Amino acid sequence: MKKEIKYNPKLSFVRDDIKGNLCIDGEFVFDNKKDKLPFENLFKWMTKANPQRKEKKADTFKPDVIHSSAFLQSTEDKIVWLGHSSFFIRLNGVSILTDPVFYDLTPLLKRKHQLPCPIHHFTNIDYILLSHGHRDHLDTATLKKLVKQNPEVEILCPLGFTRMLKALGFKHIHEAAWWQQYNTEKLNITFLPAKHWNRRLLTDYNTTLWGSFAIKNETTSIYFAGDTGYAHHFKEINQHFEGFDICLMPVGAYKPKFVMEWAHTSPEEAVQGFHELNGKTFIPMHYGTFDLSDEPASEPVEILKDLKEDKQLKGHLKILKVGEEHHL
Repeated sequence: MKKEIKYNPKLSFVRDDIKGNLCIDGEFVFDNKKDKLPFENLFKWMTKANPQRKEKKADTFKPDVIHSSAFLQSTEDKIVWLGHSSFFIRLNGVSILTDPVFYDLTPLLKRKHQLPCPIHHFTNIDYILLSHGHRDHLDTATLKKLVKQNPEVEILCPLGFTRMLKALGFKHIHEAAWWQQYNTEKLNITFLPAKHWNRRLLTDYNTTLWGSFAIKNETTSIYFAGDTGYAHHFKEINQHFEGFDICLMPVGAYKPKFVMEWAHTSPEEAVQGFHELNGKTFIPMHYGTFDLSDEPASEPVEILKDLKEDKQLKGHLKILKVGEEHHL
């Protein structure tokens, strides 16, 4: 068994006790041991009927869309949901996209709603944040279009993506290990842990890293969770970041639980993570755009509304329409 610690020597760590990410036999790990895909559970999922099949089929929910590009022109600090885990963020005059996926994933896995404006409107983007390499978070068609329109855009990503992103046409690529801070102007952006995994091809299981982001200026802090299961990392992040004004939290693709819980949070788990992060405003993501799992489409937001009504969600709940501006 070969163990290595990997990191970007050009970046500093925000923790003195962390030296990088553990790699075992070429695979990144979450908790000091190698994970493996739950093939037995995946097979069980494929062969077992969804107990909510009828309910899901009858559920026609999809996010409302505000069709406008005005949010791209104004100079106000804001967050705009673009669907799934894609956000436009402007903070300190810096324009950011997170996990931009603007097209169908496959001919059979199509977007359920449109973008607020055509993709060619996305110009003058300063940073693209990529949480990991799964195709619903890293879409090569979207990235090829964006780099043509934003040739000087900087990519902030996990370890292992430089070769792929250079092939797509990006010139400015910055990889990080967990707890490393990127060298960015006007903002502090730190790469943080998440409980997840990575694979794009048959032979690249966990050869690239995954994670979450903290985005901060002097007055505002934003947490972008990426994709994650529930684990101890939320509490650990809170030990080094006092709290977050905004938490962008994944709430979809959590059923069946026996398959999904190792890599995705349910709405209840996302709320628990939000509390452990000491978040003030909870903005849900990773639901409503693609059909990836067994729960009915409207279930995540209905659970969140119930949790808020029952006072089990402490803080502000903001369920955004696609294209809606949340001002900071």
